[in-house]
Amino acid sequence: MTPLLEVMGVSRTVQGRDIVSDVSLRLHPGEMLGLIGPNGSGKSTLLNLMAGLMRPCRGRVCLHGQPMDRLRRRQIAQHLALVAQSAETGDRITVREAVELGRTPWLGPLRPWRAEDDTAVAAALDAVDMAHMAARDWSSLSGGERQRVHIARAHAQTPRILLLDEPTNHLDIHHQIGILDLIAGLCVTTVIALHDLHHALRCDRVLVMQAGRCVALGPPAEVLTPALIRRIFAVEAELVPHLGGGRPVFAFQRLS
Repeated sequence: MTPLLEVMGVSRTVQGRDIVSDVSLRLHPGEMLGLIGPNGSGKSTLLNLMAGLMRPCRGRVCLHGQPMDRLRRRQIAQHLALVAQSAETGDRITVREAVELGRTPWLGPLRPWRAEDDTAVAAALDAVDMAHMAARDWSSLSGGERQRVHIARAHAQTPRILLLDEPTNHLDIHHQIGILDLIAGLCVTTVIALHDLHHALRCDRVLVMQAGRCVALGPPAEVLTPALIRRIFAVEAELVPHLGGGRPVFAFQRLS
């Protein structure tokens, strides 16, 4: 079976330094894959390579078995959506207008706006619980609300693959959990770059990066061991059972 997206030995070099080096992976349909690693480990660059926004210096990325560098941007955007860290705008637009931008890959001179586009936008607003704010001005939204609209815009593309670069960054814990719950409820294959190891426990698999390389890939319970966390993040970690029967949590201690 042809994988949705396959990364085959990709590397990206900038000024003689490998930002991403020889990374390979296949996405499983419907999974949530978490990318974790220290700052500067190459997570954002890998996402951009997967999205086709950067070309690898070595290796190849294939979308549905087709080399991504042979596909038009519109073709890629009809199958894959990226929610970047910084996707702000100074334009005076409403929430609905921001989400409507997600339909751009499906429009053209011979393909005007149709009822199905209205349906996709409405479904995206409903999915992120922002339909009641569709007429609100973008500039009046909070950080958490803007992140929901970013995800709704990507949802409106009706992609099969959703890439997110630290979508919980700068949000309080309440909104972090809300965004992760929202993403988990979407019927789409997801790759999400994360800082918080507790959030990584929610993923089906995690890919751990260090200095541009993949150092581990697999289920969180198997990959996020105390030894690996000590080596990659320079902290002592212990997984503590949740008293209420929920997900376990990490207890961390900085190495001296």
